[in-house]
Amino acid sequence: MGRRRPLGVAGAAAVLTAVVGTTLVVGACRSAGPTPVARSAASYVSGQARVPSSSSASSASTRAAAEPSAEPSAPGRVAGPQVRVVRTVAQDLRVPWGIARLPNGRILVGSRDTGRIYRIDLTTRRRVTVGRVAGSVSNVAQGGEAGLLGIALSPSFATDHRLYAYFSTRTDNRIAWLRYHPHRHPHGLGRPHVIVRGIPHGVHHDGGRIAFGPDGMLYAGTGEIQHPALAQRKSSLGGKILRMTPSGRPAPGNPFGTLVYSYGHRNVQGLAFDPAGRLWASELGDHTADELNLILPGHNYGWPATQGATSNPAYTSPVAQWGTAEDSPSGIAYAHGAIWMAALHGQRLWRIPLHGNTAGRPRDFLVGRFGRLRSVLALDDTHLLITTSNRDGRAPAHRGDDKVILLRVR
Repeated sequence: MGRRRPLGVAGAAAVLTAVVGTTLVVGACRSAGPTPVARSAASYVSGQARVPSSSSASSASTRAAAEPSAEPSAPGRVAGPQVRVVRTVAQDLRVPWGIARLPNGRILVGSRDTGRIYRIDLTTRRRVTVGRVAGSVSNVAQGGEAGLLGIALSPSFATDHRLYAYFSTRTDNRIAWLRYHPHRHPHGLGRPHVIVRGIPHGVHHDGGRIAFGPDGMLYAGTGEIQHPALAQRKSSLGGKILRMTPSGRPAPGNPFGTLVYSYGHRNVQGLAFDPAGRLWASELGDHTADELNLILPGHNYGWPATQGATSNPAYTSPVAQWGTAEDSPSGIAYAHGAIWMAALHGQRLWRIPLHGNTAGRPRDFLVGRFGRLRSVLALDDTHLLITTSNRDGRAPAHRGDDKVILLRVR
């Protein structure tokens, strides 16, 4: 799945190459089959990024046991960031991809390959099927990544009861809203009302993450379906971040007067807003560098001409980047001053501290403990939900997979 570009986010003075952990890991969208996850020292390089070579990663010692999820504080030393596993709130799911929190504190989770949406009580762990997104088609049998992908609640959910979904059909990817009102619909979920169709569809690189911004507009990350030229083609919806009104029209102020908000992306997998309203996106690279990008309207993020940091002023560089064996990023969320990013191939959770428009040194947690991690949802500033993705055809599934897990972070 991935490749990257430059380091040109406005004001970004540094790019990072990530740190890596150790344990047995499974391929993301790049390769299938178990591979060892190595830990290499993170390097913070002012003005440019260096991607760890495969030889340096493979030469690092491989450990059989996962690293502890938190480091104890030494006497006289202030403890650093920590991650604690609280409990598993759901298991035996099939590729839980999209996740959203209801006003009553329960969550909705979508299954990529079945098209079903479940309601889960975080306290009792009770799970109820609220319906299936009609028309959603998975291609997991072909080793693909399509199906029911991102979900998001309308900002006016209390009155309009709309659940938005990004899903694949046999011919394209679409965005639709469905009425979720369990007191009026026997199964809680109405039929899809499509607001955007014709997003390019392929076996791989279907994008799929959606999120409402503080401006009330809906943002969507798409992929270039392994046709790199689409990323630079402004007339295509592939390889882009889209911005639209809740009815699917181009949002006011979009840089090109269309749905396109930014372009030059390979496969956007995560979207998150920080308290200042800045948009951050994770993106899969192509064997060289995975990225965390600060998204600016109208900017070109370089694919396929570049990946990772670049000095070419035509392209915007990432604020952080990793070797693809360590990462293969998926969902992201903002909490406690940082972006928390799930890693598929890297089988870990990354914490990337934010400093305005720039990022500090990334740190990884849960290395190899739960396998491939797909999505992250912030419940508040100290609690996250993560989902595993061990039944997506790229890893051996273990007992209880796939899971939704509650974490406490600081």
